Amino acid sequence: MTADTEPCRLTATDAARRLAEGSLTSEALVSSCLERIAEREATVRAFAHLDRELALPEARACDRRGRPGPLHGLPVGIKDIIDTADRPTGYGSPIYDGHRPAHDARCVIRTRARGGVVLGKTATTEFAWSFPGPTRNPHHPAHTPGGSSSGSAAAVADYMVPLAFGTQTGGSVIRPSAYCGIVGFKPTYNRYPMAGIKPLSPGLDTLGLHARTVEDAALFDAALTGAAPLDSAAAAGSLRIGLCETPAWSKAEPAVRNALHRAADVLSRRGMRIELLDLPDAFAGLLEAAPLIMRTDGAVSLATEYRDHRDRMSEFARRSVTAGAATDAAALSAAWALVESCTAAFDVLARDHDAILTPSAPGEAPASLESTGDAAFNRLWTALHAPCLTLPAGTGPAGLPIGIQLVGRRYDDRHLLAVAQRVESVLRDGGV
Repeated sequence: MTADTEPCRLTATDAARRLAEGSLTSEALVSSCLERIAEREATVRAFAHLDRELALPEARACDRRGRPGPLHGLPVGIKDIIDTADRPTGYGSPIYDGHRPAHDARCVIRTRARGGVVLGKTATTEFAWSFPGPTRNPHHPAHTPGGSSSGSAAAVADYMVPLAFGTQTGGSVIRPSAYCGIVGFKPTYNRYPMAGIKPLSPGLDTLGLHARTVEDAALFDAALTGAAPLDSAAAAGSLRIGLCETPAWSKAEPAVRNALHRAADVLSRRGMRIELLDLPDAFAGLLEAAPLIMRTDGAVSLATEYRDHRDRMSEFARRSVTAGAATDAAALSAAWALVESCTAAFDVLARDHDAILTPSAPGEAPASLESTGDAAFNRLWTALHAPCLTLPAGTGPAGLPIGIQLVGRRYDDRHLLAVAQRVESVLRDGGV
């Protein structure tokens, strides 16, 4: 980064260094982000609620306090299904226009305790399900940014904020990050606290992160968990990477297939052991089991809204609640049994690999604002509760970003981040 770089364009890690050394103030950083938002928000529409009269005093208070934590002075976007007591939380639905929760969500409390500044509430799809919100892809506003963490991914990609929270129940952190050309990290299920986050499917819902580099994601993760710095030695030597096309491979567009195999070739030439990994046939059933679980849980989670305000719900939400409520109990039990058996099998398979390399999404962001894209390359890993991270890997035929995904062993999130940081560096050096 050059000395004259606009503060909003700094990575979180670079900004944190400058804040620590005193060459940048939180007020200057937040002001730069707000200026960027003023310039671009009419096009990107990344925010559900933004109040500079709240964000700037938080930044000034942070400057006065000194350095209270690892996120000192860094602005953070909060997905609008995450409760904030001092800002409205609308859950992407007109039912909750102006809703003001009594308390901050646990992750917001932790972010503020570590020195982070809440910049604003980022737009989400309705109840973090599939009905699109207002956000556009910052690379081309006629294309979807993905969902449901659409505003968070677009805001980080467009230099509005360096870090943001997202959530994933199907593919809602990884896919929008891939479509917007940034790093998205969905950790092991329940790594971060879910208290104060509107539930959709409690057995699948996972809080995740959007950032511009793996180093930034690791910084955010450490701040939230108290984890030690990444152990670069853990990702040294000849890493074993499983190349997994998954049961959804037929949906992968040529640009994604080429990007995945090009990345594998670069990693192999740099000394990593790339091994084709075929999942057992049973894993294909997760592509149907996970959505069934989500629909069934969604019918329970949104039962009150459906009963009292169904006229203010989208047609998609009404249909999904109706379908979920009609799920056969035996089918639901079978779906969970499949998840449990595949999770046990995955734990065994994952022991032999430092990470699994697989697509993040079928292709570039679709040229549509009526859909958030296909989560076929995400549902399986979310159902298995495995940590996942997407890295930018070039562009497709329309010039929009392509992502590749690294999947790690459950509960070994810091190792996955360390591996991803090395992979990111190798691919960058290799021109990917």
